[in-house]
Amino acid sequence: MEPAPHPGWPAQLSWGPVELHPLRRRDAAEWSRLRTANESWLRPWEPTATQPWPVRHSPAAYRAMRRALARRARTGVTVPLAIRVEGRLAGQVTVDNIVRGAMRSGWLGYWIDRGVAGRGMGSLAVALVCDHAFGAMGLHRLQADIRPENEPSQRLVERLGFTREGVLRRYLDIDGEWRDHLAYALLADDLPGGALARWRSRAEP
Repeated sequence: MEPAPHPGWPAQLSWGPVELHPLRRRDAAEWSRLRTANESWLRPWEPTATQPWPVRHSPAAYRAMRRALARRARTGVTVPLAIRVEGRLAGQVTVDNIVRGAMRSGWLGYWIDRGVAGRGMGSLAVALVCDHAFGAMGLHRLQADIRPENEPSQRLVERLGFTREGVLRRYLDIDGEWRDHLAYALLADDLPGGALARWRSRAEP
């Protein structure tokens, strides 16, 4: 008998021009082109790796990553979703390291194509995932850890109601060095109307 899927997985979420869905096998070539084109935009925020960027972002690398994430998703420790903007692949948002029990928390990570950055599409995708995490997934807390130099990402989470809780010293090995990170968190009861409602209140005239 197949094990029951964990709460909130698989998921398809959408609002306006943004659609979120599980990573698809047929998106390997599109993902590879997108990541390769965004190397200079994404590299400063990516974990240190020994392989060159083109190798790590080949279609074969995507397929291996997708299989690994699918296995972890079935066990309930991650919810990885592709971001599509107006039908085109534009990034990814993931709730990872999900802990149940008394904590009911997850770590939020995301990246967005430079070509759509600045239009609010990344924050819309994150808002949809926050509401899903606090709804169907049954989580209480989401944490986003962001380098102090990454001001656009800080603004994104702050606009959605995340609270800065402190500094994590030399926290992650990113782009060749141990980097400090700012710890941000959002709790299920921080936004009674939900993250999407907050996004809409700030995005719409």
